Amino acid sequence: MKIAIRLDDITPDMDWEKFEKFRSLMDRYYVKPLIGVVPQSFDPKLHRGLPREDFWDVVENLRQDGWTIAMHGCHHLYTTTKGGLLPLNRQSEFAGLPYQEQKRLLSEGKQILENHGIVTDLFMAPAHSYDRNTLRALLELGFTRMTDGFGRQPYIYRGMTFYPISFSRKRALKQKDGTTTFVVHCNTLTDQDFSFYENVFAQSDMLPYREYLYYTPVRRNAAARCREYWLAAAKRFLVSAGAAK
Repeated sequence: MKIAIRLDDITPDMDWEKFEKFRSLMDRYYVKPLIGVVPQSFDPKLHRGLPREDFWDVVENLRQDGWTIAMHGCHHLYTTTKGGLLPLNRQSEFAGLPYQEQKRLLSEGKQILENHGIVTDLFMAPAHSYDRNTLRALLELGFTRMTDGFGRQPYIYRGMTFYPISFSRKRALKQKDGTTTFVVHCNTLTDQDFSFYENVFAQSDMLPYREYLYYTPVRRNAAARCREYWLAAAKRFLVSAGAAK
């Protein structure tokens, strides 16, 4: 199985020491990830130090180095307790809000990124939580791709192309066919995580995220999305019980 990497929670005040350590590890194995840039983070949980004044220059340099950029919410603040269409969590910045409010937030985030020279049609939902109004607003604003869902290949649902994440890293590493994405939060990486990913990079068929976007998606019907919904709910239970990796 080909494995792509995505890094969540990219902000000016993230844990830069861990980020740079993980970046060095990826550079050693020529791994080119997707990064989720929060346009304007108000989430105190993401505050890990002093903000870098050259943050936007760093993001542009990463893009030029072959990294791919997604908009990761707007403020990364959880305002509802809705799991949305992929209930991996019971919190959301968007799911459950009225359509116009979601569109306003998404438009604000897009404008902030574009003011810093970042244009992207990729969206990364905080907590993986979004609903039909989120998809509708995203499409109207020019977003056509999302990093989320489960499966072995990209798929199209309600006009949006989804690039799946792994349901289980252990299971993905045992599979031979297909593609998936491992989700990484640099702020919370441990020494054990660094060792795990070094083994993954050394032994797996790593897929530059930019190349993943050229894969041909398939159509996904309502029945398959229903199965995905219950898989997400099951994973939420397993994670809460400490049984999922």
